Amino acid sequence: MASNQLQHSVQSTNLADILERVLDRGIVIAGDITISLVGVELLSIKIRLLVASVDKAMEMGINWWENDPYLTTKARELTDENKALQERIERLEAQVSVRQ
Repeated sequence: MASNQLQHSVQSTNLADILERVLDRGIVIAGDITISLVGVELLSIKIRLLVASVDKAMEMGINWWENDPYLTTKARELTDENKALQERIERLEAQVSVRQ
């Protein structure tokens, strides 16, 4: 007597495969939210989300994390140095204007 068994052919993709594809190609989600009252815009929010690998983002010319002072020590050092230089310029300009 032959047994009747159902065989399911389901193509499954695990989360790791999906994530690899998304990071390899990148995905952009964009949206705008506007709140208006009687035709007057009260609030406008622009939302932009990019999900990609670091390599893919750099290929697209996106590298904001390299200069964000909250993410890298070098950027913090550059920000501090820039602030010190601006203060020095202000002091020098004040000295020049006093002498004139």
